[in-house]
Amino acid sequence: MNELAGPPPAARAPWSVMIVDDDPFIRKLIATTLADVAGFALHEASDGGQALALAARVSPALVFLDVDMPGPNGIETCRGLRELEPMRQATIVMLTAGAEREPEALQAGADLFLTKPFSPLELLRLVDGLHAEDTRA
Repeated sequence: MNELAGPPPAARAPWSVMIVDDDPFIRKLIATTLADVAGFALHEASDGGQALALAARVSPALVFLDVDMPGPNGIETCRGLRELEPMRQATIVMLTAGAEREPEALQAGADLFLTKPFSPLELLRLVDGLHAEDTRA
């Protein structure tokens, strides 16, 4: 055994994506669209409270977050996510029905917006671009 070689390099952890929406159809659409993308670990939450608890455990690199949810809404959840140390570097994409809440979402820490309804192709392009940026960093 070659002592200078050292241990084999660790495999890079999968890129983690969290989907937060109270609509199970939207969660399923995003999860199904991204399920075949190699190297992605997908996590789902149906409300802001679940999202905050899950994010503290899995530290996703990318979050899709619905603006209009009961309980803590997306704006409040975004603010709470940004308070978690590992989430300060995550990309948060707000899922919106329109642009009227974008200034408030930006102030809460959102990075990007995806307007509903969106196509799976639009979603894949967004994620591919973000993933490529992350792997170059």
